Amino acid sequence: MPNRNITPSTPSRGLYPLGFDPFTSFRREIDRVFDGFFAPTVDAATANTAGSLWPSVDLHETDQAYDITAELPGLEEKDIEVNLRDNAVSISGEKRSEYKEEDRGRAYTERSYGRFQRTIPLDAEVDADKVQASFKNGVLAITLPKNPAAKDKARRIEVKVR
Repeated sequence: MPNRNITPSTPSRGLYPLGFDPFTSFRREIDRVFDGFFAPTVDAATANTAGSLWPSVDLHETDQAYDITAELPGLEEKDIEVNLRDNAVSISGEKRSEYKEEDRGRAYTERSYGRFQRTIPLDAEVDADKVQASFKNGVLAITLPKNPAAKDKARRIEVKVR
């Protein structure tokens, strides 16, 4: 996020009686140029393929479980891997697509490949033996039941005066 000064300018009372200070305008323009220069860009050639390798993820938490859905269009079940480790779930995989078109002796081929990994840390301990995942129509759904014994581990610690 660019660091910009968003405070309203106050009219100056010296050289510029109407409140217009050309140096302030110049500084803002230079700041805008540099902010744009250092901002992350999207490569137009990979915008719809490798540039969008981070799957869109929704996380819903209840008292009993975490429900995660991830959008993975164009992938198959064999391309996706889900792991649970150290109270974090990782979704990883590889996107491979190839498009080929031939018309009257001309050929057009486009390929895109790329790996992705998304790790989501979880606050409560998960019962690893009861985790379920399903994949249908490009949407991965994961249910991670919370460990009921972990609720007993949370308690208030009394602070004593020495």
